[in-house]
Amino acid sequence: MADKINLAVLLSGGGTTLQNIIDRIEAGNLDANVRVVISSQADAYGLERAKKHNIPSVVVSSKDFKNCTESFSKAIFSHIDKYPVDLVVMAGFMCLITIPEKYLGRVMNIHPALIPAFCGKGRYGHHVHEAVLEYGAKVSGCTVHFADNVYDHGPVIVQKTVPVFDDDTPDTLAARVFEQECEAYPEAIQLFAEGRLKIEGRKVRILK
Repeated sequence: MADKINLAVLLSGGGTTLQNIIDRIEAGNLDANVRVVISSQADAYGLERAKKHNIPSVVVSSKDFKNCTESFSKAIFSHIDKYPVDLVVMAGFMCLITIPEKYLGRVMNIHPALIPAFCGKGRYGHHVHEAVLEYGAKVSGCTVHFADNVYDHGPVIVQKTVPVFDDDTPDTLAARVFEQECEAYPEAIQLFAEGRLKIEGRKVRILK
């Protein structure tokens, strides 16, 4: 068993990914503790989830910063720095942030498609699934990657696939992809906790 690592979770909405992480921790399947939750939206339900589990939370409203600027990023990381955080987990966080050098390789994100397909600015949530269906792709999935300072660009850690069916809607495809997200993100976080991820350029090697 790995030593428990400390997480900061960034979110902007319902917090379903946060809840999945909490559930895995409580079940003893993830060697981590969520030390702080930071939301870019004051009305995000993810804040309620944090409160129910006695996790400190803070709102850094993107509305107070023009276009999620560098000052917004500094405000985010100034709160993270108050805690002994090993890994920052972006969980439905809708803003691009500038990651300080000391956190590079220590920030993860999950995207509801197979990067480099259907990703980049404006490709989030149902926009992604609509694009997959419109294109006629036969396979979709999710990607956990280390975040850098470009949308959906950092090196890939884990990918999981799902079939795309002829009668899929964005909702049905999203549900199928989310089932895989619930497996992929804890898997990637656990690999980090075990010290088994090594970044080599654009590739992430999983050590045995």
